[in-house]
Amino acid sequence: MEITMLCLIFCLNTLSSSGTKDEKVSIRVIPGRSQFFKYSSVSLGCESSAGGNTVKRNTSFRRQDSCSCSWGRFNGSFCTISDLYPEDSGLYWCETESGECSHAVNITVTAGSVILESPVLPVMEGDAVTLNCTTDIPSNLPAGFYRDGFFIRTGSTEEMTIHSVSKSDEGFYKCSISGVGESPESWLAVRASPPAAPPPAALLSVSRLMCHVVVGTPYLLSTILLGLIFRDRRRATQPDEEQDRSHAVIMEVE
Repeated sequence: MEITMLCLIFCLNTLSSSGTKDEKVSIRVIPGRSQFFKYSSVSLGCESSAGGNTVKRNTSFRRQDSCSCSWGRFNGSFCTISDLYPEDSGLYWCETESGECSHAVNITVTAGSVILESPVLPVMEGDAVTLNCTTDIPSNLPAGFYRDGFFIRTGSTEEMTIHSVSKSDEGFYKCSISGVGESPESWLAVRASPPAAPPPAALLSVSRLMCHVVVGTPYLLSTILLGLIFRDRRRATQPDEEQDRSHAVIMEVE
């Protein structure tokens, strides 16, 4: 139990740090959920530009254990576990030859009759997330869903959808079906949405130009209007000035 809690703390730390740095290697899980029934199978693959990647795990029995014939089998770039047992529960991650590690995913294998199908990898803030309460025996009974030990709701079906997930939705989720059983808990991790990219420089220049045009237009119009008024007044005074000059000339002749 002590190793399991240490592994879980390590998993949460890696999940939180994965959103703040670029990963050189990442892990894929097929099918993409965190809980599995006993005797089911799972494949874990590494995605990296570098070669020589391997899948490792921490379980209650062994730590830093690489994928091998003792618990998995490499098929191309994937490590496949054909028959899962509860002893396979633990943290799994990818590691390169140079020691770069992906964030860890928590895999839980149960001998019970109910599992919660939830995303094994962090989901992006704002996405829709569907949780499925699945049983290995036929059942049409509604499922109850819990977060951090508190009841959320009972659905008429065996699924619950969070239409726009946020950081506040993070937590340990589980489900139960009356008369059948209860699933283990799984952590739902949510990544913050990436910041919006700044507009291109050309758009900034256009926006600044429009700003200057909007601000300067009233002053330009005022200057033109004052110029027109001054011109009209000057034209209106010109006939009077010419008439005064003509009178002055006539008086000089006389």
